[in-house]
Amino acid sequence: MADADLDVVIRQLARQLHTGLISRAKQRRDRFNGLAAKAKGKETGARFKMMAKATMEQATAAARRLQMSADNVADSYARAMRVVASTPVEVKAEKPAKEKPAKKAATAKKAKKAK
Repeated sequence: MADADLDVVIRQLARQLHTGLISRAKQRRDRFNGLAAKAKGKETGARFKMMAKATMEQATAAARRLQMSADNVADSYARAMRVVASTPVEVKAEKPAKEKPAKKAATAKKAKKAK
């Protein structure tokens, strides 16, 4: 995986997160549907069914946003790598850094405080 492109890795991780999120949402939906079946009153059963439906709607919306974000990041990364690969690199010789003189005022204040 060391030489794999990062955009491919991003997409794979997003796919794994997507499947995990949807499977967990389905488990929760099934739990609510089971509670709806066991409910004694009509209103309670309807409320559990509504919760099951809302759970799946929210989970699919979150999964869609997750997938879209991952695709955008992966595309951005791939585009940036293509741009970097296509631009020529100029190497400039670096000038040696000049030494800055020490500040005399700061050392004078420290000397006064030491006395």
